[in-house]
Amino acid sequence: MNFKILTIACMLISSMSFAQMFEVGAFVGGSNYIGDVGSSRYINPNGFAAGGLFKWNVSQRYAYRASFTFSTLHAADRDSNSSARQQRDYSFSNGVVEGSLGMEFNFVEFDLSDFSRSVTPYIYGGASVILHDELYYVTNNAEVSGEKATFAIPMALGIKGKIGRRFVLAAEVGARYTFTDNLDGSNPNTLLPNNDDLKFGNIFSDDWYVFSGVTLTYTFGQRPCYSCYD
Repeated sequence: MNFKILTIACMLISSMSFAQMFEVGAFVGGSNYIGDVGSSRYINPNGFAAGGLFKWNVSQRYAYRASFTFSTLHAADRDSNSSARQQRDYSFSNGVVEGSLGMEFNFVEFDLSDFSRSVTPYIYGGASVILHDELYYVTNNAEVSGEKATFAIPMALGIKGKIGRRFVLAAEVGARYTFTDNLDGSNPNTLLPNNDDLKFGNIFSDDWYVFSGVTLTYTFGQRPCYSCYD
């Protein structure tokens, strides 16, 4: 019985190793924050963002994806269309490091070994862990009180196409819904005696941030089984 199970497992692993193509590459672009400080525009990159990613293509439609991205989020009330925010004149910078796992879905079948279908839009979703600064205000510029790790939900929309035989170029915009309301210092958790007085804005709404940019990946691995008889 154990021998049969081992044989089946080996067959499955062998089939999977033949059926996959992988991608490894880099992301470069910009970032912007959405919350209680600064501009309320959703796509407004004002900070540099970069990172790396790995994809495991399990079919022409689906790929598992892992990524690591870092950026510094910036926001200033002077850039807002709200007169109340402009008068308040708060500003902050917050370093963010993000690790994500999820799945990418292609709207069009995207065979990495077949150039007859070389472009497709796609969506991505998954889960992220982020490390960020904890902020608070005693002046108009936020100060750092420590670091915190929390979760976020990444959602991205993009379009990608093949370049040559081994490279894929993509452009995407991805929003992150975070499980914190203090990327901007509006809901601090400090040891100061007047901690509650330092809170402002909508403390019941968590923060968002956006990455927008391009990725370039190198493909490798055996030709997928869905095209081995073409």
